[in-house]
Amino acid sequence: MTVRRSAAALATTAVLLGAAAPSAVAAPSPSPSVELPAGLYGTTDPAYDGVWRQSLAFLAQKIEYVTPSTRAVDWLVGQQCDSGAFTSYRDASQPCDSSTVMDTNATAVAVQALVEIDQHREDANNGADWLKSVQNEDGGWGYNPGSPSDANSTSIVVGALARTGVPINEVTTPHGNTPYTALQSLALPCGDEDGGAFAYQPGKKGELTANLDATAASVLGLMGKGIASGTSNAVKDPVCTKGDDLGPEQSAQNGAFFLADTLRKKPYLEQPPMPGAEDTAPQPDYGNTADAVVALAASGHKDKAEASVAWLEKHATGWSKAGGPAATAQLILAAHATGADARAFGGVDLVKQLNAMGPSPAATALPSPTPTGPQPSSGTGSDDSGLGLGWLIGIGLLVGTGIGFLLSMRRKKQQP
Repeated sequence: MTVRRSAAALATTAVLLGAAAPSAVAAPSPSPSVELPAGLYGTTDPAYDGVWRQSLAFLAQKIEYVTPSTRAVDWLVGQQCDSGAFTSYRDASQPCDSSTVMDTNATAVAVQALVEIDQHREDANNGADWLKSVQNEDGGWGYNPGSPSDANSTSIVVGALARTGVPINEVTTPHGNTPYTALQSLALPCGDEDGGAFAYQPGKKGELTANLDATAASVLGLMGKGIASGTSNAVKDPVCTKGDDLGPEQSAQNGAFFLADTLRKKPYLEQPPMPGAEDTAPQPDYGNTADAVVALAASGHKDKAEASVAWLEKHATGWSKAGGPAATAQLILAAHATGADARAFGGVDLVKQLNAMGPSPAATALPSPTPTGPQPSSGTGSDDSGLGLGWLIGIGLLVGTGIGFLLSMRRKKQQP
């Protein structure tokens, strides 16, 4: 898990299990010591995940034809520094300076969100330019500029660059390394134990240890896809291919093979027990399971994720409510990627739940879209009202004809 997800997981698990989060890892407080901004989603302390949860909320709303309010969008844009970078969360009344801790993950997810909602494209491009400027020599990115590359950070940056139209193969270092170079260096060879999986980072001696969260992220990254990827129309059996000269697509398929094989044995992923917890048994990892579902669907293995989606419907809706906007958004993305109805997911309307966690949306529409049906477009315009041209056309057709959504453009697919 990333630090941000670990903190959120600790806070959510504490809510669900009645356990106290250990002081060694600061989790978001259920009762923040500062007054929360009016445009922010969620009620917990945003210090670690303010930009993250806001951006995930926008991504999930967009695929469900919900336009976030102008106030919410303005809050997110206001978090950006002049350089183009975002922090995890900052007091926007104070300028960014040399002491401001820039966050590649927050920047990348915010860029993806702004592109998807088709607003403030110049700000999204500025964020993408900053991300390119802090690329590590190995081709990847760390959590903060200059920190060692990791699979999760590199993958989410790839998604951001791809969504802004940047050819990933052209994002090279002076020695010719690309983001794909960095990700493939973390792949465990097929035939070995946990073959096909990806490590988060190499160990102290260069050893690679399979990491489920990093594997799900790397599958998307190696395909040049963002978080809100939807599903691939091609359905195929996952295969783990041996070789030292694999392309990014095949390395992604190897990762999908590992995820599918893991979920075949049990329809959910697990995480180790929290330090100090009374129950020492591994706990279900709802967030990583949802991420794995998205990765499998995006790589053409939606059928291998069906049992996991059914398990999420049965067990994860309480987690999503306790986990707030980011957790609810993760379930919406998983539902959308596999064709499940996010508005009736385990008896819960996840879209309504997410909308209630922030300012009232500028616009919303029914019915819930499907991953193979008309998709929201990702243009380059900006509209302060939050209602773009594609929305106006779609809503006009809905009202005028009464025959459902006939939006004129499908969402632009990412290219590796």
